[in-house]
Amino acid sequence: QAEQKGTGHAVLVTREMLAPDGGRVMVLYGDSPLLEAATLRRLADRQHSADHAAALITTTLEDPTGYGRILLDDRGEVSRIVEQRAATPAQLAIKLANPGIYCFRADLLWKHIGELEPDNPSRELYLTDMVEIFRRHGYSTGALHVDDSNQLLGINTRVELAAADRIFRERKVRELMLAGVTIEKPETVTIDAPVSIGCDTIVEPFTQILGATTIGEDCRIGAGAILRDSEIADGVDIGAFTLIAASRVETGAHVGPFARLRQDNRVEAGARIGNFVELKKTRLGAGAKAMHLAYLGDAEIGAGVNIGAGTITCNYDGVRKHTTKIGARAFVGSNSTLVAPVEVGEESYVGAGSVITDPVPAKALALGRGRQVIKEGWAGSRKKKS
Repeated sequence: QAEQKGTGHAVLVTREMLAPDGGRVMVLYGDSPLLEAATLRRLADRQHSADHAAALITTTLEDPTGYGRILLDDRGEVSRIVEQRAATPAQLAIKLANPGIYCFRADLLWKHIGELEPDNPSRELYLTDMVEIFRRHGYSTGALHVDDSNQLLGINTRVELAAADRIFRERKVRELMLAGVTIEKPETVTIDAPVSIGCDTIVEPFTQILGATTIGEDCRIGAGAILRDSEIADGVDIGAFTLIAASRVETGAHVGPFARLRQDNRVEAGARIGNFVELKKTRLGAGAKAMHLAYLGDAEIGAGVNIGAGTITCNYDGVRKHTTKIGARAFVGSNSTLVAPVEVGEESYVGAGSVITDPVPAKALALGRGRQVIKEGWAGSRKKKS
């Protein structure tokens, strides 16, 4: 609208684009996201079944302030809609409200919408006046009453936005629980609409499951975990306060607590990731383990590998990232530093505390430590001097 001259004018400016299509025209508000598709289908059916010129949604509100009031005739059809500014005290007491959602017969709408007049306190064209215009021409307007007024909530403030968001999430957790998902303290859990979760999975309190995440059957998602855009297979255990983004965790794997899968990771079947382990662009092979305090970035880790506590893959040289490859069933001792690009062969051992800069052949032992020096009696003589 070059000028905004009311709801009737807003529809009128679409006539040139929509009138040739015939059929029906449904008019909705853009800030009512809780409205369900099934309700719109019912509204279209109400208009079509009785061949009303229009049908509109009504709802009963304890406080209808700001809404137009619906007047019904003795057949239950809409005889008039009175806007709040124009309502008498008796009409203001009516609780049957007009949420502003309509389904019109297109031919009648476009034929008569030009009869709207700005004869109201706002000097605007009100779409609600179409009810009386149709009535003058011998056409009826049907009403579809919606008991759940939450569907019709509009959003004008951040407070109303938060209220709508809460209702969306209540719908989602209810849908999942009815499908066989256990959600503990559902009022604390955040689950986005696209998420899918398999039967008999348990979701603990304060979790967030976001984006296009899919979770299989018989999983447990620990308290405070945050999962985003990830794929979790059947039988996976995600420990408390674990963060997983854009990653895949395969059947029977265990991740967490307090682990982080940052992006583009694949944790294969039966693998185990423990507390304070971070993965980034890493494949952890089937049955492999990294149980404590490790950073594994840009790594390809084979099946059955053991990664000791404190292990780091040094993947960044200050300019670009490099890959570390660890063969199947290798053993990497605690506090090892693997300086990429480097490859550790299958069934090899890396001694604890090693810095590995060169390839390690299969079934070899690699040690990269400074030699330990012992000076007996040194501590005692130092105490005497002090």
